[in-house]
Amino acid sequence: MIRSKLFFVLLLSAILAGCGTSVKRGGGYYQDDGPDVNPPKNLQSIPNAEPRIERYAPANMRPYTVMGKQYVPLTDGKPFRQTGTASWYGKKFHGRKTANGEIYDMYAMTAAHPTLPLPSYAKVTRPQTGQSIIVRINDRGPFHGGRIIDLSYVAATKLGLIGPGSGAVIVEAITHDEIRSGSYAQASPTPVTVQSPATLQPVDNGVQSGSTGGTLTTISNSSSGIPQVYLQFGAFAAQQSASSLVEHLNQKISSIEFREAHVAPTNDLYRVQIGPYDSRSEALEAGRRIEQETGIVSSLAIR
Repeated sequence: MIRSKLFFVLLLSAILAGCGTSVKRGGGYYQDDGPDVNPPKNLQSIPNAEPRIERYAPANMRPYTVMGKQYVPLTDGKPFRQTGTASWYGKKFHGRKTANGEIYDMYAMTAAHPTLPLPSYAKVTRPQTGQSIIVRINDRGPFHGGRIIDLSYVAATKLGLIGPGSGAVIVEAITHDEIRSGSYAQASPTPVTVQSPATLQPVDNGVQSGSTGGTLTTISNSSSGIPQVYLQFGAFAAQQSASSLVEHLNQKISSIEFREAHVAPTNDLYRVQIGPYDSRSEALEAGRRIEQETGIVSSLAIR
């Protein structure tokens, strides 16, 4: 009976803290959720989770049902690889209990997954940019179709997913054997295909962005005929979405960047850009400053 009650409490925590029942809004995160008003400025310097062998919590390894769907946690410790959409959760859940019974810290490198063992570790790669992080799985969720993992705020920041709210990722479990041998740290990066934002399907609330210096977008609309370098922070199908991001950026960067963000309509998309800059190196340096100040990752655009 005690165990049954414990499992019920843990399952309830998974539903509430595991980010499966709230409706997402235009900003890309859960209703009433989001980043802190003044987040730390050193989020990119927070290190990956350090994998170590931990005992799986028995209460979190039993099959469970949420929103009419049954989930069966993995218990065999075999390699696991999954491709899908990642989202993130922030201040609304900060300080609440996770399904693992721990306290959720939006500034720790953790994540929620429906079936990976609790606790365990996983490598998460963003194919759009080739960036990878390592997180500790200590929560259950997400429970909405199309999403396979919910990242902590800082983990999403390091992958450049704060602006978009969600994005395509590859999730690979780090097994106990890999931890023992240290092979997870020695393995070569997962082969990924890096796509330019201009080739991606536009969405109303999605920011198509990559790491500064990684993805390069070329837009042929320069009136002078001389290519110019810009920082790009997103490409939207709706002008209002782009305008909202412009307003947010300009409020945050006025003290560190004299150039203002603006909307550049091209090819049925509304791109949020800052520039032009005199050189690629100048743009890269500005992108780093802006990322440190806002947590928003940019890509380079030539037009």
